[in-house]
Amino acid sequence: MTKPPRKPSTPLRLAPDDLELNRSKSRQDPQDTIDRETAARSYLNLDTAILLGILLIAVVLRFHKITLPLVDGFSWRETSTAMMADNFQQRSWNIFFPEVSWTGPGPGYQGREFQIVSYITALLYQLFGWHDWFGRVVAALFGLVTVFSLHRLTALCWGERHAHAAALAYALMPAAIMIDSSFLPDPAMLALVTLGIWLFVKFWASGSNWLLPLATASFSLGALSKPPGIAAGAVIFYLMVCWILEKKWKPARLVFLSGLLSLAIIGAYFSWAIYLARSYPPFHFAGSGGYIWDYGVWSYVKDRFYFQSAWNTSVLWFYGYPFMLLFAVGLWMPPKPAEDPKQRVLSAIPYVWLAAALILYLTAAGEITANVWNFHIFHVPVAIFCGHGALLLATLASRTFLTPAVVLRLICIVAVALGWSTLPLVRTMKKPIAMKGKLLGEELARLRQPGDLVVAIAPEVGDPVAVYYSRARGWVFPPGGGDTEWSKFVADDATAIAQLEELRAQGADLFGVTKNATDKQDLLFVEHHKGVIDYLDRTATKLTDSDDLLVYRITRP
Repeated sequence: MTKPPRKPSTPLRLAPDDLELNRSKSRQDPQDTIDRETAARSYLNLDTAILLGILLIAVVLRFHKITLPLVDGFSWRETSTAMMADNFQQRSWNIFFPEVSWTGPGPGYQGREFQIVSYITALLYQLFGWHDWFGRVVAALFGLVTVFSLHRLTALCWGERHAHAAALAYALMPAAIMIDSSFLPDPAMLALVTLGIWLFVKFWASGSNWLLPLATASFSLGALSKPPGIAAGAVIFYLMVCWILEKKWKPARLVFLSGLLSLAIIGAYFSWAIYLARSYPPFHFAGSGGYIWDYGVWSYVKDRFYFQSAWNTSVLWFYGYPFMLLFAVGLWMPPKPAEDPKQRVLSAIPYVWLAAALILYLTAAGEITANVWNFHIFHVPVAIFCGHGALLLATLASRTFLTPAVVLRLICIVAVALGWSTLPLVRTMKKPIAMKGKLLGEELARLRQPGDLVVAIAPEVGDPVAVYYSRARGWVFPPGGGDTEWSKFVADDATAIAQLEELRAQGADLFGVTKNATDKQDLLFVEHHKGVIDYLDRTATKLTDSDDLLVYRITRP
């Protein structure tokens, strides 16, 4: 008598590759095929449940304190982005004319990246009224797109297990949480670029032609949202070269043409942005300066490519030691090479992305370390290698994955990352360091009359946070933008008074300063410019003199 086939005792431990292999061997037995298909469906359902759990974790961490005013460590850049959203809604819906409010009565057009985040936020203002935290919500939603796209991209490259680990690492990474919950263009950049790369990799692996235009559109929008996104295009170039080496000319030609179209669109928009910056005062193009061709190669070498600054940012702000250790382990010990040639090509993608980001850093280290949110382009490969490092540490001396020892190690790794990196570093980055600037802006809003123009000095000189919360147009002081230095005070009172008189001639009505306003030379305004305060006492009307604020109404000549 023939015995019935024995059912597998632990079907959930079967990897998808094992299921495919065993399925091909059991075609002669329908019952065995049914059992294995049931196991595969259970495995896929478990993967889906894990992904949903990771997305939930990402939601909790990104939407915690989502209503925080724009007063954290990124307030300078956030309030400029928020001003553009205000001006879209209040002055013009033309997305090709982004406009800030800290350059006087206007127009305050500037050369900026394509304003996806600010434009969506402006639409929310139109529908639901003005709330300064709407921009954070839009950014956080883009951050969730990054979590999902990163998960699916990693699954194609290194498998589902690594996909879970990489997505969880990104969900917990302090830098990713901070940037994804800030009113910045960077979350849209990374989300759209990662989505585009994932769709392109699917196109490369499956040959579904309908994926190529979607991938091209998504990647192009991501690079338009922030130029560092172009670095991820190295993945597309790498896969195209692989096709050329395999003499697959037709798909390679399609990718080449779509790449040319993408670069043409990106080049055309930023050519327009440069034109806009050169046509309207203060002739400001965001992100200009700080590159190796600006400072010179020798200057970069002498400053050691700002590695000390990058290290300090990584350890004290963005990652902390746990994530740095996981990244080092994951990078040092690569995954086992796949047997399938196509899979070996895909497994190199995280390395290609990381290499491209490093090349970007070496050419723009001055700009990236000065505006640290530009590190966001690194966070996809960093999360993948951190996830791989966590799996390596969790599965030491274990041949199977879901054992009590492995699960316990994973829980410990997550707990250490949360307690030593995620929670303390996010708390540090979200510290409301510009709150007195917000209070100054609200005081100016209370005192101003319709049409008044304001001059404001926030705690960090050059930060437009006070102008933003005044809900008026005006100037930061010293007035800046373009090639003008605006983050440090001038050397003497006479020059500062001349600058103030020039602003008065242009229509300035209110002057406000926080008493802790300090420039990048650590000069305190109320001490360094006592002569300016004496001048205002003689020529203007003092409206507020509190422990924190000083506000004058400027008398007309």
